[in-house]
Amino acid sequence: MEGMSSMLNSDMGKQLVGGLSNEIGADQNKTAGLINMAMPVMMAALKKNASNPDTAGGLMNALSSDKHNGSILDNLGDLFSGGVNADILKDGAGILGHVFGDKQQNVMNALSEKSGLALDTISKSLMTLAPIALGFLGKQTRENNVSSPNDLGSMLGSMLGGQSGDNKNLITSLLDADGDGSVMDDVSDMFTEGKDKGGFLGMLGSLFGK
Repeated sequence: MEGMSSMLNSDMGKQLVGGLSNEIGADQNKTAGLINMAMPVMMAALKKNASNPDTAGGLMNALSSDKHNGSILDNLGDLFSGGVNADILKDGAGILGHVFGDKQQNVMNALSEKSGLALDTISKSLMTLAPIALGFLGKQTRENNVSSPNDLGSMLGSMLGGQSGDNKNLITSLLDADGDGSVMDDVSDMFTEGKDKGGFLGMLGSLFGK
């Protein structure tokens, strides 16, 4: 499968980068770099949620809803035309709260430091990207007949295979911010599964490049 560079250079990928760049008033290269980091971090957090009995059911319900069926990916031009509307941002804020929990500020701080973008810019970017990420995942669960948290976790592990060293370090540090090692094995699995398939970025490349 194609990688992130192919995705970002596809017509839809350019819409995503250009639209978000205009939305947050940032350079397109910085915006692309942020997407390259933020999307895998969100998917890694979703994988963690899928393995937690307290959050897995809610995640599966969200992915099976019409709101996150993947249709948002067909209307990126409309999404960014005239600015991202308040309903999308509200949905994104809710998703981030569920996905990251009390680690949300840590995630924002880390992405701000690594991207060179201000915290308020990171916040708006993540609120915009979160519904896109859930739409992408909802589309994949339908196409792959995923119906259980275990299957969802396996699919996410495959998507996240083949990450760069920098992304691996970022995700590991954010998911195990307290240093107790409780998620280390799970995180390690993310970077070994699905390498021959191009991992998560490859799936994005396939989707956006079709």
